[in-house]
Amino acid sequence: MPIMSRAVPAPAEGGQHRRPIIAAAIELTARSGWQSVTMARLAELAGVSRQTVYNEIGSKAALAEAMVTHELDGFLSVVGAAFDRHPDDLIEAIYDAVRGVLELADDNTLLRAIVSATHGTAPELLPLLTTDAGALLTQAKTMLAVRVAAYRPPLADDRVAVVIDLVVRAVLSHVMQPSDTPARTADALAWVVARVLGVTANPPLRHT
Repeated sequence: MPIMSRAVPAPAEGGQHRRPIIAAAIELTARSGWQSVTMARLAELAGVSRQTVYNEIGSKAALAEAMVTHELDGFLSVVGAAFDRHPDDLIEAIYDAVRGVLELADDNTLLRAIVSATHGTAPELLPLLTTDAGALLTQAKTMLAVRVAAYRPPLADDRVAVVIDLVVRAVLSHVMQPSDTPARTADALAWVVARVLGVTANPPLRHT
């Protein structure tokens, strides 16, 4: 029976089975397409009952959001690690973060499933990364605002917010439809930020 048949509100954090269920949903979506994700198949893959899947997740729409949020956590971890590696160089931190995110995206099974029409997943999942990506963008921008503030950039907070919004949206666009290598894209965005902040990239652009 498809998950869509019952709308049960999921708990905010979920219990011990939530993460295995989400992982099973990502695996099944990548392998067989979003249409193949049902309560019974998820329960079988996660080794739990169908009622447990309902209790932990709720609706299929909630599952889709949980899957994207699960993957976003991994991407934000990459961003955080990049900033940790460059505590005194904001431009280098941005370069490292953008490159890391795009390289991870290139090897992400769920993202490949979402953007691939052959999997039949785009109609249901694609909006979560495009027209309905508000929550995702907000979470990413909030995290970056805290990180960037530590460098005391020479701009007012509202101007810094504009720069962060530009970078986050550009990265998401390249995640969905890359136009160059992760390294070159990271270089370009780092250059833009350096110009806006009025600082010199050090080291200079690597892949011009």
